[in-house]
Amino acid sequence: MPRIAIVTTHPEFFTAADPDRDCAPLVAALRARGVEAESVAWRDESADWTAFDLAVIRSPWDYVLHADEFAAWLFRTGARTRILNEPELVRWNMDKRYLQELEAAGVAVVPTTWHTDEASLRAALAEHADGAHVVVKPAVGAGSQDTGLFAHDDAGAIELGRRILDGGGTVMLQPEIPELSAGREKALYTIDGRLTHAVAKGALLARGGGLRGGVYQEDPQVVGVSAADAAFAEQVLAAVAEVTGIGTPLYGRIDVVDSAEHGLVLLEAELFEPTYNLHLVPDVVEVFAEAILARV
Repeated sequence: MPRIAIVTTHPEFFTAADPDRDCAPLVAALRARGVEAESVAWRDESADWTAFDLAVIRSPWDYVLHADEFAAWLFRTGARTRILNEPELVRWNMDKRYLQELEAAGVAVVPTTWHTDEASLRAALAEHADGAHVVVKPAVGAGSQDTGLFAHDDAGAIELGRRILDGGGTVMLQPEIPELSAGREKALYTIDGRLTHAVAKGALLARGGGLRGGVYQEDPQVVGVSAADAAFAEQVLAAVAEVTGIGTPLYGRIDVVDSAEHGLVLLEAELFEPTYNLHLVPDVVEVFAEAILARV
C-alpha cells in the first residue's frame, strides 16, 4: 500500500479569509482508494520523508518567508522521496523571472520590466504617462505579498520597490491592466496537462497600495473555458517543458487575463502551490487523486 504526503504548512499560517481547502479532500480521496495519505507541513522537523513513496506539494504558502530554507528542503527531501511537482521545476518556478524565458519561447506575457536598483525603477516609472497606474511586486512572492497598485508618480511605488530591493529582491513593474482591476483574471487549472476547470478570482489590489478590504481574500467563481483559453494553457505548458526540459507537470495553474490592449496574456504559471478551489469542483478531487496514484 503506497504512502503519500500532501505537503502543506503549519495550520496556524492559514486564515479564515485565506484557508487551505485542497489538502483535506485530496487526503480523503486518496484514503478512499486504500492509500495511506496525510497532510504534512514542509517545516515539520519530525517528519520522516523516507517513509513516503511520494510527496505532493500543495500549500506551502509560507515559503516566501523562508525561500532559502524551502529551496534547501526541496534538495534535501528530494533525496529521500519522490516530490511532485519536481524539485527542479519548483526551484525554477519560485522566481518569476521564469516569465522572461516563457516570453522568449513565444508565450504572450503581461508587459513587465525588471529592476535590481532604485535608479532603474525610477526611470521606468517616469516613462509611464500622466495618470497611469502601475503594479509593483517582487520576483519571489505569493499571495500578493509586497504587491501594490499605485499611480506611477505615487511615492508609495518607490517605497515598496525600495523595500523589495533592500530585502535582496528583484522588482517587477507592470502597467495596470483595466480588466485585472475589474476582476477578470482567470485561473486555468490543469492536471497531467489536461484542463479541468477555470476560476475567476476577483480583484485583489486597492489603488494606493495594499489589498481590497485590507486582507488577502479571493472571491473564486467557477467560469467557462473558451477554446482560446484551452489553447493558451496548452501553449504555456509546452513552453515550460521546452525551457526546463521537464515533462508535463502533475498539476499547474495558468493565470491569464484577456485584455483589450494586450490580448490574452500570461500573468503567472503556478506550478507548485496554487490553490485548486477543490471545494467548488468536487469531481476534480477524484481526477486529481487518480493522477497522483498514477505517478506512484
